[in-house]
Amino acid sequence: MRKDHMDAFGAVSLTLFGVFLAFNQIIIKLVNQGIQPVFFAGLRSALAILCLWAWLVWKGRPPRFERRYLLPGIAVGLAFAGEFLCLFLALDLTTVTRTSIILYSMPVWLAIAAHFFLPGERITALKAFGLTLAFAGVAWAILDRSSAKGQASLVGDLCALFAAWGWAAIALIARGTRLREMRPEMQLFWQVTISAPVLILAAPLFGPLLRDFQPIHLAGLIFQAAAVVSAGFVFWLWLLSIYPAASVASFSFLTPIFGVALGWLLLGEHVGPVTVAAAALVALGIILINRPQRR
Repeated sequence: MRKDHMDAFGAVSLTLFGVFLAFNQIIIKLVNQGIQPVFFAGLRSALAILCLWAWLVWKGRPPRFERRYLLPGIAVGLAFAGEFLCLFLALDLTTVTRTSIILYSMPVWLAIAAHFFLPGERITALKAFGLTLAFAGVAWAILDRSSAKGQASLVGDLCALFAAWGWAAIALIARGTRLREMRPEMQLFWQVTISAPVLILAAPLFGPLLRDFQPIHLAGLIFQAAAVVSAGFVFWLWLLSIYPAASVASFSFLTPIFGVALGWLLLGEHVGPVTVAAAALVALGIILINRPQRR
């Protein structure tokens, strides 16, 4: 049942999901040490196909590909492949803290796209101010090299930005095409089914497929496929089918904060004043984007 505003259940769920996604970036960065990032992303999608298929069959709803969903299904699958190709490369090249700030600017790009393509989601003066602040925070994070302490690269930062655009494209396609008629788990099944072969075939272009592979990297891969993709993304798409797109996306402003904290706490990444200020600008901007309009 669709709702026109965010309630307590949605707010708590999205906050906890933000912590989960921040921790997920730590897992990706660790597994990248044993599996080449693009190959890792492709294997994750391939394993997720099996997990989702088994779950759908168990629920009595085996996956079916219908011709009327072919074009938007392929489009959302390619957007999914592009997002995670860029995200996994970003986490291989730059820090979790910088990736979190840049990736979770996604609501900025979704709000801009929704203004043109989704009815009823226009950019007001307040949202425009929020977009300006968030955009300034992302630009500051990318352009500042002094606070990275040699742990980041411009290419990695740009990959994180491209991943944010891919994520916004997924949300836009899910809301603005026939896919909105489809159950969230079937939307995700399209995404992983299209992305798996695309990523696996592209992987050799990015170097050797395996690095210093250890059992812990296999465990991280299984966790990614079963918990993050199969369970986590279905949950996110389900929330997107109930609450307004901008409201769901806006809670992602919490994830950069959690990502910065976990990157510093678990990986010992440097967090300077510029990093904190850029994250604060992005968070404040997204809060303004999501502020409800007075009737």
